[in-house]
Amino acid sequence: MSRKVVLVTGCSKGGIGFHLCEHFAEQGCIVYATSRRLETMDGFKHSVEKYVMDVTSDDDVKLVVQSILEEQGKIDIVVNNAGVLAIGPLLDASLDQLRKAFEIDTFSILRVAQAVAPSMVERKQGLIVNIGSIAGNIPIPWHGLYSAAKAALHALSDALAMECKPFGVKVILVAPGCIQSNISTNQAATLELSPTSIYKPYFDRVYERLPTNRTQGRGSMPTDEFARRMVAKVLSPNPSTYMSLGTNSRLFAFFHWLPHWLVLWILGWKLVWRKT
Repeated sequence: MSRKVVLVTGCSKGGIGFHLCEHFAEQGCIVYATSRRLETMDGFKHSVEKYVMDVTSDDDVKLVVQSILEEQGKIDIVVNNAGVLAIGPLLDASLDQLRKAFEIDTFSILRVAQAVAPSMVERKQGLIVNIGSIAGNIPIPWHGLYSAAKAALHALSDALAMECKPFGVKVILVAPGCIQSNISTNQAATLELSPTSIYKPYFDRVYERLPTNRTQGRGSMPTDEFARRMVAKVLSPNPSTYMSLGTNSRLFAFFHWLPHWLVLWILGWKLVWRKT
């Protein structure tokens, strides 16, 4: 059998995409890693082809996808992993921050899917894997923009799965919980509130409890372990159309059985209103 050709977006070192590339390559796949800057992808241990690609650019996405198709004649699996965090209270968020969150976390997924899907439909086989978040299932305080963008991605992914099924193309939605990642830690460290923010009195205690500020703590799933498990599931003969891995993924699954008002109260009390 021919080797699987895999395209992964958002592959900066230290992130989920980087480790996904390593494990796909370890399993014998032909892997293409992409990022906005080539130097951010240094350090692969396995054979991985690297491309510069900005997922917010139509031209970039089309050029890279076409280049891979010309080289390999197919793309078996595309993993839409590129994403950005948006941390802070919604009342302090600017419309530019809103647009950026949706452009990268939502619109880019459809942009890549539209570029890759025609070749998959022609072959009547292919797999589109979209990386969402448990925050896309249930919103988290001070992650409102991120939660909204990921929730939109989840809806988009579900609709895409139904629309692609008749053509032999499968769509998988992955909702990670808390995963150890340098990217999430670095972005949490840059969080600042404006001097006039009404949330100034709560900043210290909320910041300490932010999920993105605890991804390096004990109990969080290591990025490499998450990638290993995810790649194993994706490459299995009949992968599930939904999977959730990582710290708090089971807790958030349990939340779906609780009254919605109670879930919002629990999360709000734990992160914002509980006194230290």
